[in-house]
Amino acid sequence: QVQLVESGGGLVQAGGSPRLSCAASGRTFSSYAVVWFRQAPGKEREAVAAIRWSWSGGNLYTADSVKGRFTISRDNAKNTVYLQMNSLRPEDTAVYYCAARYRNNGGYDPNDYDYWGQGTQVTVSS
Repeated sequence: QVQLVESGGGLVQAGGSPRLSCAASGRTFSSYAVVWFRQAPGKEREAVAAIRWSWSGGNLYTADSVKGRFTISRDNAKNTVYLQMNSLRPEDTAVYYCAARYRNNGGYDPNDYDYWGQGTQVTVSS
C-alpha cells in the first residue's frame, strides 16, 4: 500500500558525504516507521538506522558501525526519508535499502517489514 524508491547512491571517494533518499507514494508516509538496511556481497542484511512513525520523526536506532557518521531524517511534506552519510569508508560499500512498517516502532528484523524499495548501490573507493 506504499511504494518506496531509493536514490542517491553511486561511486564515492572515501571520506565523502552523499545523501540517500527514500521516496514514498500511495499513503501518508508519516504513519510508517522506516529502517535503512544494507547488504554487502556474501554478508547478511543488517539494519543501519531507523526512524519512528510520527510527525516529529524521532530516531529509533543507529548501528554502532555508523554511529556518529550517519543520520536518518524525514520530510513528511515530501513523503521522503533520508540517510545522510558522512566520512564514508570502504567497508560501507553495500546495497542500501529502505523498508517501511505501518504504525509500529519496534524491531529491526527484515522479516517484519512488508514494504521495500529496490535498493541503491553505494561503492566507496579508497
